[in-house]
Amino acid sequence: MKRIKKILLVTPPYHSGVVESAGVWLNLGFVYIAGSLRAAGYEPEIYDAMSYWHGYEDIQKRIIDSMPDVVATTAFTAEVVDALRVLRLAKEINPEIVTVIGNVHPTFCYEEILRESHEYVDFVVRGEGEETMVELVECINEGEDPAKVRSLAFYRDEEVVVTPPRPFVRDLDRLPLAWDLIDWPLYKYKPMEGSTLAIVSSSRGCNQQCSFCSQQLFWKRKWRGRSPESFVSELEYLRDTYGVNVVMIADETPTLSRSRWERILDLLIERDVGIKILMETRVDDILRDEDIMWKYREAGIDHIYVGVESTSQETLDRFKKNIKVEESKKAIDLINEYEIVSETSFVLGMPDDTVDRFRETVELAKFYNPDLAFFLAIAPWPYSEIYSELKEYIVIKDYRRYNLVEPVVKPKNMTLEEVSYELGRASREFYMYKLENLDSMTLKKREFMIKVVNLIATSSYLAKAMKGEIPEEIRKILQSLEIKR
Repeated sequence: MKRIKKILLVTPPYHSGVVESAGVWLNLGFVYIAGSLRAAGYEPEIYDAMSYWHGYEDIQKRIIDSMPDVVATTAFTAEVVDALRVLRLAKEINPEIVTVIGNVHPTFCYEEILRESHEYVDFVVRGEGEETMVELVECINEGEDPAKVRSLAFYRDEEVVVTPPRPFVRDLDRLPLAWDLIDWPLYKYKPMEGSTLAIVSSSRGCNQQCSFCSQQLFWKRKWRGRSPESFVSELEYLRDTYGVNVVMIADETPTLSRSRWERILDLLIERDVGIKILMETRVDDILRDEDIMWKYREAGIDHIYVGVESTSQETLDRFKKNIKVEESKKAIDLINEYEIVSETSFVLGMPDDTVDRFRETVELAKFYNPDLAFFLAIAPWPYSEIYSELKEYIVIKDYRRYNLVEPVVKPKNMTLEEVSYELGRASREFYMYKLENLDSMTLKKREFMIKVVNLIATSSYLAKAMKGEIPEEIRKILQSLEIKR
């Protein structure tokens, strides 16, 4: 068998119109995996077919031109169908290509994947991929049994073989990254002209237990942080080498350790890094950090997402969010007070939801007053804790629609069509409200809101909903802002 040398890492060409409206985002996981493969002497390539908006003919051409020994792809639940199609295409081009899939959905649904798709899926990487990918390639090259490689699943002798899990990488600072393999001009943050956008990681893991989320399972409620010095130095490197001027911190909870996070803020201020930072964190961490919110602003934190998820305490408790409704309001007020863009989301479409509850949520969202609010359909990930509770209400089995946009769960007293309509109406009502109140915003927030509503109304999954019945006074505002309808 030919020795493996070249590995092509391909993002599947899946789009739902959610994140694309705000920017073009690189795949950070591939930067880490490519870095580890190259450090071990292999030749990785990163092909971001998703961000290029390439179709399967383009992907076919790239695989033929590259002639890789391995094609590896990645999949959260909504993109797993397309990810599997990429691997099937690779096998059709050359049956000798070794095919690999990883990320959250394959980590937990490897049995289903391998039972149904083993003819073109050779290996599933479960959990973190850096060490597993390197060991897998070395094992194949040495002609040894892949069962010796931890955190794998594969199909053999009509059975799914699952190897023991490997420990998490303890020292994140030591992992090499292949930033030079990124096609930097591709990645932009749309609300910011002249932007070069990077996705970065300061920590991995989440110690929370939100019942609808995949992260607590993937990370086993463990958390590890990089050293502040290593993380801030990486931002300086990206700025100086590639002209990066805006970053999205990919961490679920970058602020979990107050002392570590404050050290990061202090270094960003002392070194005058000057990069705009987008991030998410928890409501309770914002409340905890009330006395240092000024450091957030001075360090360049420009946009904070906090997951409110519901305006009902009963639903929050059901989601195991471990926060109170009134705390969410206070956290958003704090973010706004320091002129940082505030963003949140509300998860709707639970079995007991009604039209009235949807509309009450919109009114409460206005009261919370985040700059951005997204009204999302509950997505019953098949491995989530809440799945068993929702299972009997799931009426759509197509994973491509498990994207938080298209409802797949039917409430007891609503049709799916009603859920879709109310989600669209919620967004339209909220953003019309924001436009009506532009005069109450600071100049910075007003300019941001104008740009964002333009993007939402013209190039996001909400574009159709935003073109509904718009009051004449709002239409005039849109026209005055030169938003093309």
